[in-house]
Amino acid sequence: MKVLVVGAGFAGAVYARLLAEAGHSIEVIDRRDHVGGNAADFVDGNGIRRHAYGPHIFHSRLRHVIDWISQFGVFVPYVHRVRALLPSDRFVPLPINLDTVNAVFGTRFETEAEVRAHLADIALPYPDPANAAEYLYSQIGQDLTDLFFRPYTKKMWNLDLEELSSAVVRRIPLRMDRTDTYFADEEIQMMPRDGYSALFAQMFDHPGIKVSLNTSFRKDMVAGADFCFNAMAIDEYYDYCHGELPYRSIRFHHRTQPHAADRGWSVTNFTDDQPLTRETAWHEFPAHVVRETGMQTITAEEPCDYRDNNMERYYPVRTADDRYQAVYNRYKQLAASEVKLRFIGRCGTYQYLDMDQVINQSLIGARKWIDETG
Repeated sequence: MKVLVVGAGFAGAVYARLLAEAGHSIEVIDRRDHVGGNAADFVDGNGIRRHAYGPHIFHSRLRHVIDWISQFGVFVPYVHRVRALLPSDRFVPLPINLDTVNAVFGTRFETEAEVRAHLADIALPYPDPANAAEYLYSQIGQDLTDLFFRPYTKKMWNLDLEELSSAVVRRIPLRMDRTDTYFADEEIQMMPRDGYSALFAQMFDHPGIKVSLNTSFRKDMVAGADFCFNAMAIDEYYDYCHGELPYRSIRFHHRTQPHAADRGWSVTNFTDDQPLTRETAWHEFPAHVVRETGMQTITAEEPCDYRDNNMERYYPVRTADDRYQAVYNRYKQLAASEVKLRFIGRCGTYQYLDMDQVINQSLIGARKWIDETG
């Protein structure tokens, strides 16, 4: 069959590769001038590999996903560490752990049991949290919530914690010991040695796949295909007939500095109410100093509405009342009537998905479609 895939990010790449390997003829289009979607990277003038749309750290518990993506490039181990910069100019581990608690409260806890007891004492009783504020209060109390999450949430989402879905903050682990890694120990963490863009080039390197960049989707393209998998924003496809689905976007601010000693972490979060949320020191990532120039690149992030950033959609907005999910469900009902088109990926399904989740979802969806079509 002749299949059109809209979007050259992870969802589109997985569908394209699996369908091509099954014998179908695939055309992939993307409105941007590169493959890789928001995971695309490049080497800048300082010889540093920079992720064009913010840091992407591959982490997963799903062995089959890791095995599948590892076909297309060499991965190197990486343990992700984040520090939060407090108003006192002190750096502390994030997610919150034993050392973070000691730094904030001036305590001298040494055991997990002591930290657990302290957090239990300061936690507030919300047995059924209705929003992000209530969930955090029920876990770590008001002081830690207001220090680490309240200003950051307002900057990131333009919402107060009381307006934000608890699902957004439940993703962030809370530690009672001195573990200072961002992701759980049971997750495999790694980075592609030659970058994500090279990884995507290998995924699309198949005689059954044609990739056309700088190419915007038009609805009449579907008529020329036997089927279409579409990763574009579902509300845009339907001309916003049920209203817009909001996204947060990011403006990036880059600076160059002389080579400095490694600090041991790559990302710093800002807990104050300045416009910036975090900054990334790219040289802290493995295989990201591609060419020694004596200079380093640091990238700071300033969240904004996607309409204020050339319609660059990064993060779907999840509110405590799920009002935007209700809008998406109306678009989903429209999509259910499509005979030869299916929406895929983060924008097509209006979900916040990690890279491994997109790959897993796409592997399942592509294999199911192959089985159904014979």
